[in-house]
Amino acid sequence: MEIGIVGAGVAGIGTAYELRDADTEVTLLEKSRGVGGRAATRRRNGCVYDHGANYVTPDPELEEFMRGQGDTGPVEIEGPVWTFDSSGTIEPGEERERPALTYEDGITRFAKGVFSQTDATLETETRVESIGHEGDRWRVNADEREYAFDALVMTPPAPQTAALLVDADWSDSLRGELTAAIEAVPYRTILTAVLHYPFEIDRPYYALVNTDKDHEIGWLSREECKPGHVPDDESVLIVQMAPDWSLERYGEPEEAIADASAGLAASLLDDPRLETPDWTDCTRWRHALPDEGIDDGVLTRVEDRSLHFAGDWVVGEGRVAAAFENGREVGRRLRG
Repeated sequence: MEIGIVGAGVAGIGTAYELRDADTEVTLLEKSRGVGGRAATRRRNGCVYDHGANYVTPDPELEEFMRGQGDTGPVEIEGPVWTFDSSGTIEPGEERERPALTYEDGITRFAKGVFSQTDATLETETRVESIGHEGDRWRVNADEREYAFDALVMTPPAPQTAALLVDADWSDSLRGELTAAIEAVPYRTILTAVLHYPFEIDRPYYALVNTDKDHEIGWLSREECKPGHVPDDESVLIVQMAPDWSLERYGEPEEAIADASAGLAASLLDDPRLETPDWTDCTRWRHALPDEGIDDGVLTRVEDRSLHFAGDWVVGEGRVAAAFENGREVGRRLRG
């Protein structure tokens, strides 16, 4: 059986993992240069920083799985997450019920480690342009190449998945209902600014999260709280901007986004030094996080057509662990 997986984020990797050693040929088609999706890491000037998802909060079973992944195991982030409101008032947050885990070489290590345990084929820098169904096979057109699969798993964010379904060469009574359900999943757009400073920022917390959803900043964290990420006596702030602010500024140059983010971070932390980082980075996440999930009834019905869906938008929880476990569930059903 030949199975195609569109997207090599953690959901797609989870599906491929469950199909390892099965009587299948699995191919992942990924538009970027690597695996992991928003579980993404960059490196610069001796610093390692996670600029999408910040960590994994696993349940005990997933934590055991992560700690059993070879020699490069996860590390726990030092420090709690505190809160702030629209006025910038910072207060201690609740104690975490689960550990916050990443890796010394970045959160992308999670997806790389899982993928290394599969026997799947990975086609990177391969942008899927259209899908179709003919006979008993699914066709996928990507970069002037056509693939054919017995079953297809779609893992891109809901808006991108819906767009492929709208244009699909597929006549089916469920197609309209399916497309409408996926199009209805709301998504947040988030701009992430990475701000580096040649001095230590001493605070009693790892991160701050805005609880009333009425501040220009949605999340601010200190990457130096992650073992192995930032050299001593330096700091890297990860500043994820609120969705409305991000939409308004989305098309601006990266320098302008970083400058504005640094000014807001300096105000929130009451530290004028933070207005002038010595280097910056910026990531645009058009489809960052789902605000709701989808009624999976229609998704279950189309599985009879050998069409499957996986991702955080399926479960309505924008977390690495949720996306990965959902991908694994799809893989188990395919294997079974």
